[in-house]
Amino acid sequence: MDNSKIKEIKPRIHIETYGCTSNQADSDIMRGLVKRYFTLSDFENCDIAIINSCGVIEHTERKILRRISEIRDRGKKVVLAGCLPRITEHKEKKLNVDAILTPDNLGTLPEIIKGILKGEREVANKRRKLDKSELRCLKERLKDNRIAIVSISEGCVGKCSYCATRFARGRLFSFKMENIVDEVKRAVEDDFKEIQLTSQDTAAYGLDNGRNLAELLEEVSKIEGDFRVRVGMMNPNNAIRILDELIEVFKSEKIYKFLHLPVQSGDDDILRKMNREYTVDEFLEIVNRFRREFPDLTLSTDIIVGFPGEDEESFELSYRLVEKIKPDIVNITRFSARSGTPAAKLKDMPDWIKKERSRKLTELSKRIGEENNSNYVGKEYKVLVTKKGKKGFLSRMDSYRPVIIDEANLGRFYEVRIVDCTFNYLRGLVQKKGSELQKSTLSSMTIV
Repeated sequence: MDNSKIKEIKPRIHIETYGCTSNQADSDIMRGLVKRYFTLSDFENCDIAIINSCGVIEHTERKILRRISEIRDRGKKVVLAGCLPRITEHKEKKLNVDAILTPDNLGTLPEIIKGILKGEREVANKRRKLDKSELRCLKERLKDNRIAIVSISEGCVGKCSYCATRFARGRLFSFKMENIVDEVKRAVEDDFKEIQLTSQDTAAYGLDNGRNLAELLEEVSKIEGDFRVRVGMMNPNNAIRILDELIEVFKSEKIYKFLHLPVQSGDDDILRKMNREYTVDEFLEIVNRFRREFPDLTLSTDIIVGFPGEDEESFELSYRLVEKIKPDIVNITRFSARSGTPAAKLKDMPDWIKKERSRKLTELSKRIGEENNSNYVGKEYKVLVTKKGKKGFLSRMDSYRPVIIDEANLGRFYEVRIVDCTFNYLRGLVQKKGSELQKSTLSSMTIV
């Protein structure tokens, strides 16, 4: 590649990211490549827009395809990156885009853009094992928060009957541990305070190379600095294999007491149809063990409603499971058949049933969330401020529970008193006496 010619052209590139933290980490790499060879731009002034897509459900696919049409109507070139190209591979020639870039071909982005500038339609879709930890020095992270996302692996070992993401991300490929640790160290040195370790299933890390997630967390915990690590989603069948080791390493002050453990259904028969490879009892064993060790644990889980074969009794089992475990976060998804998956061949149910079940579960989840959060009102906790939002500054307790405060400095720890709550966050008042921050906070505090 003639880099000098690319630098002469300097097209303006805009990146839009949809979906999970893995996609956000991929966008960091693409942003770094764009900054090295081209010009990063906002949408209004860009020549080429990169859409880093998600295709987990049909609704998201439709949303992204509409966005592509909007961009084309504005006369701009489009690169479709992320998971959607492989999930909709059978539609590839019909996609109204100038280039396709799959997650394991990120390094070819400069060549892709060079081809577009020549008027060619570029497709980088060859399956390959790309250790993205090798690209860590390219990453260009957004500076509007103190959060660094670090990918630890690509793909998974699962065979979930409804999942199309595995078409895009492939089988498990764990990145080099020493590179991951080095990336975390560099992020901490760059003043990022919250490290989010991400993959399609963090508990599967190392199954392909003889290592495991607990070993990785132990090495990360040895890094000097005052920071916190959020461990991404773990599937129960893989987490239970290393449960004792996980609990031991979670005792580190540097690891948030946060557990994202998707159950998907409270009915073992439905779990078998989903091919989830664990039982409800195994899920409960992990939850109970973590809660015994970490009473202040923030528990997040996922539920799919309306999976083929889910009758009223099956749904009631999911509802009662949520009532029993009282998770702080419930991510509810209405089943959406994805082409090419085994579940797409099963008899679907009317959307109105899915919507009603989703509504019931959402109401229950909000009620539980408010009950859980009300237990913190009037108490004091140490929090880490990670980003600024519309409602104030977002901070996190050591359990990863979100606390909104009115005035703060990003990347700083504060002692706060919890003064109010909703179902999904707490509101705090800074308590560090004698500081200018405390004085300004007291004079301008409004409780909502």
